[in-house]
Amino acid sequence: MNNKSERGTTYLNPYVSGFLLGLVLLATFYITGRGLGASGAIKSTVVTAVDAVSHSHASSSGYYSQFISDDEHPLNNFLVFEVLGVLAGAFLSGALWGRLKFKVEHSPKITSRTRLLAALSGGVLFGFGSQMGRGCTSGAALSGMAVMSTAGFITMMAIFGTGYLGAWFVRKLWI
Repeated sequence: MNNKSERGTTYLNPYVSGFLLGLVLLATFYITGRGLGASGAIKSTVVTAVDAVSHSHASSSGYYSQFISDDEHPLNNFLVFEVLGVLAGAFLSGALWGRLKFKVEHSPKITSRTRLLAALSGGVLFGFGSQMGRGCTSGAALSGMAVMSTAGFITMMAIFGTGYLGAWFVRKLWI
């Protein structure tokens, strides 16, 4: 059930991991009536921060105002708790499997600083793209495919196709 990497670290079998992810997705649909997604949690956090800094700006903004309500707080959203659970689960998994270390893994051809800047750049681009595409890979592709949405399949093909085509340009960051 466990796989050893080239460095001797033990990881869960990817097929078992995929099956477990499918079960989590199924349970999420059953319990909440909707699929997984993470970008909504970030949006809720940003809306809450903007509202806390300048309520007048947030309430007059066409975008922020649609998420601000006296009845419900933006952070009172299951996606926020989902992301907190993912972070707690990752921390727990790292602690249990002995991989909880503060280090930067990168190719010997680049520095830790370059790797961190590339990761930050990729995260910013992914965040921007998830807002432009109205959802992250989990929400748009995984949950979309789970309900047999044509858009979900197209999104998944676009994500993997773009990743495959773009990997050549950034390959020096990991090999």
